[in-house]
Amino acid sequence: MATELQSRISRPLGGERPPHESVAPAGGAIELQAVERTFTDKRGTSVPALAGVSLRVARGEMLALVGPSGCGKTTLLELICGLQAPDAGTLQSEPAVLMPQRDLLLPWLDALDNAALAQARQRAASLFAELGLQGFERAHPSELSGGMRQRVAFVRTLLSGKPVLCLDEPFGALDAITRAEMQDWLVGALTREPRTVVLVTHDVEEAVLLADRVLVLSPRPGRVAGEIAVEEPRPRGRTEAGVIALREQALELLAGARPA
Repeated sequence: MATELQSRISRPLGGERPPHESVAPAGGAIELQAVERTFTDKRGTSVPALAGVSLRVARGEMLALVGPSGCGKTTLLELICGLQAPDAGTLQSEPAVLMPQRDLLLPWLDALDNAALAQARQRAASLFAELGLQGFERAHPSELSGGMRQRVAFVRTLLSGKPVLCLDEPFGALDAITRAEMQDWLVGALTREPRTVVLVTHDVEEAVLLADRVLVLSPRPGRVAGEIAVEEPRPRGRTEAGVIALREQALELLAGARPA
């Protein structure tokens, strides 16, 4: 039976923290209640990253997190993945895996081995075929485009077998054309390989195009400043009236969340 994580962890702020246990909430994939996280900088000053963050993510849902730089978006992903533990509040999540912005492919391995690592090569090969990488199994990272490197990194993330994917600016380093192509590709990939997804992005349009809900965080310490439900059917066009209206709504929430 699922049990709640310890609601308050008595360790020095910013100190070493072991990964927390993944505990599935009863009603969905992820649930946070009043989560706080504070770090200690090099001068010994406490720097709050997150303050009282509460959210729920249903199984199979894609939630996008947007907010200004430094508002704790990546910290939130690492908490969900168990790479950090909260200072206060409760956090429950099904097992989650993090895909960072950089692909972190190993240059001495070919694409298939980068994707598979210790996982089954047969499963990796089938994903290559499904996700548009067939024929590039033996290519090394230096021989792949930025978009293809991100596809390989995404296959590696899928092969973790975790039901929750935390994607941290997965297309942030790509040019605009490749980024648009990868956004369309991700929708198709998740249709074929459904997962619960938490997506961090600085691109409000990307959030509206991809997600079921958009959560806007305030400047540090990050708090939930607003939420937008995206009910437009997929695939969504960038010039559709509904998408444009939701993008403007998200931008207004972001502007309102910034300090005067």
